[in-house]
Amino acid sequence: MQILKFKTDISGQEAIDKVTPLLNQKENISKWDIDPNSDDNILSISGEKIDPQQIENLVQEAGYKAEPLRIVGTSGEGL
Repeated sequence: MQILKFKTDISGQEAIDKVTPLLNQKENISKWDIDPNSDDNILSISGEKIDPQQIENLVQEAGYKAEPLRIVGTSGEGL
């Protein structure tokens, strides 16, 4: 399982609501979370064979930006 983290400009519930259906439609994403309390609005995504560019494109489709911060190969439950 991979965990990817992105710096985003997704802040507030309205922005999260715009991104939610796009991220939920991807079968290879098992879990995702946005930390709106962090300075960088960190988007954490876990799943299998996740393409960081695909995530950037999905977030951009919703009208926001995502910049990859970290990719972790194998992990446990937490994001």
